[in-house]
Amino acid sequence: MQRRNFIKTGSLAALSISCLGATANLVHPTTSAERTLAAVDVFELDEITIAGLQEKMKGGVWTSRKITELYLKRIAAIDKSGPALNAVIELNKDALSIADSMDKERAAGKLRGPMHGIPVLIKDNIDTGDRMLTTAGSIALADNHAGKDAFIITQLRAAGAVILGKTNLSEWANFRSSNSTSAWSSRGGQTKNPYVLDRNPSGSSAGSGSATAANLCAVSIGTETDGSIVSPASVNGLVGIKPTVGLLSRTGIIPISITQDTAGPMARTVADAATLLGALTGIDANDRYTKESAGKTKTDYTAYLDKNGLKGKRLGIEKTALDGNPAMVKLLKAAIVTLKEQGAEVVEVELLKSLRGVGNAEFQVLLYEFKDGLNAYLRTSNSKIKSLGSLIDYNNNNEDKAMPFFKQETLEQAQKKGGLDSKEYVDALAKSQGTSRIAIDTLLKEKQLDAIIAPTNGFAVCIDLINGDYDNGFSFSAPAARAGYPHITVPMGHFNELPMGLSFVGTAYAEPQLIQLAYAYEQASNKRRAPKFKAVIV
Repeated sequence: MQRRNFIKTGSLAALSISCLGATANLVHPTTSAERTLAAVDVFELDEITIAGLQEKMKGGVWTSRKITELYLKRIAAIDKSGPALNAVIELNKDALSIADSMDKERAAGKLRGPMHGIPVLIKDNIDTGDRMLTTAGSIALADNHAGKDAFIITQLRAAGAVILGKTNLSEWANFRSSNSTSAWSSRGGQTKNPYVLDRNPSGSSAGSGSATAANLCAVSIGTETDGSIVSPASVNGLVGIKPTVGLLSRTGIIPISITQDTAGPMARTVADAATLLGALTGIDANDRYTKESAGKTKTDYTAYLDKNGLKGKRLGIEKTALDGNPAMVKLLKAAIVTLKEQGAEVVEVELLKSLRGVGNAEFQVLLYEFKDGLNAYLRTSNSKIKSLGSLIDYNNNNEDKAMPFFKQETLEQAQKKGGLDSKEYVDALAKSQGTSRIAIDTLLKEKQLDAIIAPTNGFAVCIDLINGDYDNGFSFSAPAARAGYPHITVPMGHFNELPMGLSFVGTAYAEPQLIQLAYAYEQASNKRRAPKFKAVIV
């Protein structure tokens, strides 16, 4: 999640163009990074889509095994050497055998659907009942081999996908310290942004964002509590879908919040994100929130890919975004022109103003729910760590390895909380979730809007392991996150090689409408471009 959304209150008047000179405590790329670009730029699968991969397999040009091998070679060239993105925390030893089995099925005339044989990377807080670990990036869980797949992984395997490996993340999904550095974990180290290597790929789904942007996989899965899909998608030039809470099961995902957590797709195109989303849906008896999605979910969201989807639509642009960083405002105004050219009406609205003061209530909700959810997960895990208290003790006893840069005050705050029957929790939830839902739904109804739009967040900040993250000037993840409502981000443009996304937010289970809007904007604007692995901005 994005820690700054509710903990940090300061903001920057302007974005530093270069990390050089901003602080002396930065993680800089290897000096050999740019010298390797000539080699890594040549990649057969560069920017290829799911549909493109299926066409190649159907025509016999490639097999799933060949595609998987190419991605594994790409990871070796880009992630573990060269620019050394450090996005992949572990490779799946069974990836090639899974690909072989999908090829055999294809040869026998059995096709499971559009994800058949497609390599996917998943975030390392999602259980896989195989030889890979599930650790949330923490060395404390380095013994945690999950006994079975998370529900969404069961769905993914049934769809025929090849699980390529797991991605690094901000440790404990960025819910460990108020001074943390996004994209760092004690198990995985620091992940870099492939666009500019001394920039942070954002958290907590940092590895999924960096890897997908750099073409280390076809698509990936991230998770979000508040900003952890849409923020890394935005700063890594991707499409990210944060679904309605309950659209996808959370069973088998290391939790922060039962009321805000959700997994979701990260991809280079809206079509690919929609394809992956449909493969993950399903009612799970062990996640009561999914029962509320009965009759509201789809198994094929690509049916809503309409190039003319903006025609006649009415969109509310968050007014405060029009008075921010000049580079952001320039991109936003250009996006508004495109939206209008495609037949949409755009009116100014003020959503963020109506939600001032809600941030602390959200934080209290997350402290309570994290303690409750994590204790429940750890009790049945295969790790020796069986509770939040034992996790805190482990970190204290292994401080040099577990906490070399920042500590665990957020974990300690959560440990002091009571149960979910506490009045403080109940009141905080009503303020955070209730106020956010009312604000979004009222605005949509009163202004007769099809969606609310804004920049997803500011440009990528510098990696700083000593001082931690700093505010990047703007964030739009919180309203939808607190409400449990859907949020889609699409590439909006670049400034000095740094990408920024445009957000589309709606009410509960509005994924079809938002996908239609996002796709129409994507097709008209065409702002996605592959990273150049620049060392710094000069």
